[in-house]
Amino acid sequence: MATRRRIFNKYLMAGAAFSTAAITFQTLKPNSVDSPFINGVVRSSRALITITSNIIDYKYSLHNINPNTNEYRQAFSELHLRSAKRILTMCDANKGIYIKAGQFVASIKQVPKEYSNSLSLLHDQVVPYQFNAIKQVLINNLGQNCLSEMFLYFDEQPIAAASIAQVHRAVLVDNYKEVAVKVQYPGLEYQMKFDLVTMSLLSKLVGLIFPEYRFNWIVSEFEKSIACELDFIGEAKNLERIGEYFKDNCMVRVPNVFWDFTTRQVLTMDFCRGFKVDDVDFMKRRGISAVKVAKALAEVFAEMIFVHGFLHGDLHPGNILVSAEGKNGFSLVLLDFGICKQLDEEFRLKYCELWEALVVKDSTKIQEIGEYFGVGKYSRYFPVIFTGRTIDSKSALGSGMSAEEKKNLKQELKSLKMEDISSFMESLPADFLTVLRTDGLLRSLTSKLGAPLRVRLLAYAEYALYGLLLKADSKSGSAIGVMRLRLKTGFRYFQLRLLFGILGLVSWLENIKHSSTRRFKDLLTSAGYVVRNLYRPLLTAN
Repeated sequence: MATRRRIFNKYLMAGAAFSTAAITFQTLKPNSVDSPFINGVVRSSRALITITSNIIDYKYSLHNINPNTNEYRQAFSELHLRSAKRILTMCDANKGIYIKAGQFVASIKQVPKEYSNSLSLLHDQVVPYQFNAIKQVLINNLGQNCLSEMFLYFDEQPIAAASIAQVHRAVLVDNYKEVAVKVQYPGLEYQMKFDLVTMSLLSKLVGLIFPEYRFNWIVSEFEKSIACELDFIGEAKNLERIGEYFKDNCMVRVPNVFWDFTTRQVLTMDFCRGFKVDDVDFMKRRGISAVKVAKALAEVFAEMIFVHGFLHGDLHPGNILVSAEGKNGFSLVLLDFGICKQLDEEFRLKYCELWEALVVKDSTKIQEIGEYFGVGKYSRYFPVIFTGRTIDSKSALGSGMSAEEKKNLKQELKSLKMEDISSFMESLPADFLTVLRTDGLLRSLTSKLGAPLRVRLLAYAEYALYGLLLKADSKSGSAIGVMRLRLKTGFRYFQLRLLFGILGLVSWLENIKHSSTRRFKDLLTSAGYVVRNLYRPLLTAN
């Protein structure tokens, strides 16, 4: 313990000296911050000060408080919130890759809610670059006279600004086509290298001081995603691939790429109109059912995960629009394909099997798949994570847990330590972490749209079975073997489709019940209003 404390003090003193020198240099020579290296030193200094402050806070704030008391839990929650706010302030000041990192952490369901709630604000705090900087990126990528020779019109005011790029509306000279031009912020590739090294070192520092808190898996996953996102050529290819998958789906629209005006730092595509997928007020004005939008959204992402094995990994409201055009009165417009993930085929099939087991509550199969994924005893928490039921639950799919189940689960979770959570997350394969993050984002969106849990669960279960049915089509072997496998899988699919039909009927009856109850209350209220108006003259006369 004494050795660890000496190492901690050494890091603290070195970090303080490093940070003081960097910030003093910036103060004495404010214009020098234009230097990419000095800018990187200043950003790293802020990060080091923030993380060091959090380490000290976590190290000493909970002393002399009994861990088994409500006072401790309250203090721990307040500590999480203080630390999250410090990181939020730091990310907002550092901008660029740090904002993206904060958004990435906010999307991970397994982090404390104080962090996810605080860092989710970063989606709304991105300040766009001045057009002169954006213009220089356009010139460097498309040519000196690109704004006059390629574009009939180019709006200098961005229509959207994100952590690594901003989008401008323009009109092409050649065909008068209205396009959206996504332009990457200058200097990000250098920043990425500098900032990722800093993040890696800081995560190791935290792990050194608190061995039970291991965040290397977060840094590793973020590093993979951000490297892909800075390559707009790769993003354009992802866009076309997903567009091909959904070309026959009238509920989904994916913009076309204009390759003559696309480079690693500039992406030109169709300009698509619509409102953010969580804009419930817009849907009400247009008479669009938010629950139907949630259902369509769940089905689209379920198809990506279970059938295509290739999914959009950045599922936040700004990347999905709802258009009032479409066969059923609306359609989904998918945008921003920088983070897309190709799932391993074996993983895809195992994940389909996991969802089949979750639906039919096959605890033996769940534990078997958990062993395959390397999480062993922790697989008993898969039903809690994905369906809101315990592994021994008797409740129906989508109905949640009973009061007794919640009580038992709460008691069981008390025995888990941060070491257990770290071990669980580190043991999972990278593909599982990707779908886990996507599922957390999807769950948040469908909840905002007012959809019951059953909507997402039924979409997942149905497409998981469809994904297994595809296995029978691609299975090599004798014709008889393939036919037998197809019949077996098809029969299972038919059984569970029947189960889904029953669950759907139950859901419909519940909606009818709630709707009837609400209408009956409205009728009573209206009747009371009429009666009061009829008798008001008599009451006034008396």
